[in-house]
Amino acid sequence: MSTYYWVSRTAVMSLAHAIWRPTILGKDNVPKDGGVLLASNHLSFIDSFAIPVAAPRKVSFLAKSEYFTGTGVRGRFVRGFMEAGDAIPVDRDSSRGAQDSLDLALEVLRAGKAFGIYPEGTRSRDGRLYRGRTGVAFLSLTAGVPVVPVGLVGTDKVQPVGTRGLKMADVTVAFGQPIHPSAYAGLPAGRARRQLTDDVMDAIAALTGQERADTYNERPATETPDD
Repeated sequence: MSTYYWVSRTAVMSLAHAIWRPTILGKDNVPKDGGVLLASNHLSFIDSFAIPVAAPRKVSFLAKSEYFTGTGVRGRFVRGFMEAGDAIPVDRDSSRGAQDSLDLALEVLRAGKAFGIYPEGTRSRDGRLYRGRTGVAFLSLTAGVPVVPVGLVGTDKVQPVGTRGLKMADVTVAFGQPIHPSAYAGLPAGRARRQLTDDVMDAIAALTGQERADTYNERPATETPDD
């Protein structure tokens, strides 16, 4: 694990605790070793900072390729933290983007590492929790690793949709009980993926108290730099 990562992580954690004083719950629910998925609701660009800062072990995320090409002070900071944290750049507009993302995630999990994923696919703009896409279950069942549900509360207030600055807000990061793929072993593949995904989303909802949406969340036609 790179020294730069831990220096960056410590600096960000100290700043986050000093300014926002986040509440972190259930850290003991995250396995100390072995492959594991951290599946979270998605409210803000800073979610991919909040989870690695709060988690008791290093967490890799997929990140859109634009995060690695930014300029200026903000661009260099984002790129440095993404690289130090083993974020994996992906081209979301590529015809193979979805499959490439799954393949890269499987590599991380099979190497015994922690991988963060947003089953909603993109961040919620109205605060509701949308239906989960089954990629999270595919990864869990294929790699044979547990899913730890993660509930984020307040990150949307730190960076509201359509803004670039950070604001003061109460933030909570809650790690739920692991969901093990072995519980779905007797089900047909498609049903197992759907049921595991729905159970993960139910667990996230219990952690966040969000209103549920019965539809999938879609990327907006016009994206901001932080989408």
